[in-house]
Amino acid sequence: MHTKVLRPWGSFETVDLAAGFKVKRITVNPHSSLSLQMHHKRAEHWIVVKGEAFVVCDDREFKLQQGESTFIPLGKKHRLENKTDELLEIIEVQTGHYLGEDDIVRFSDKYGR
Repeated sequence: MHTKVLRPWGSFETVDLAAGFKVKRITVNPHSSLSLQMHHKRAEHWIVVKGEAFVVCDDREFKLQQGESTFIPLGKKHRLENKTDELLEIIEVQTGHYLGEDDIVRFSDKYGR
């Protein structure tokens, strides 16, 4: 069963999960962003399926269009942002030995978490 989890920036739902990987559908509301964060136990691959993503990965900042993707290595600071008036939707594939939601170290978060 897919359960949508609401966040201040949008929502996510896990669409597949097995040992070593998790697949999420993430929706980011217009003019919203996830926290600047990193993970100790997982890497992430983001694929844009709708909209335009603005990505920070360590010292790099870049834009991804529909159909484009990027890899976020384990231990790298990163942020996903939607600077447009349209909804952003990505597929996130997490890989690692632990994929719990508590493996998030936040450096900056406009929602005070």
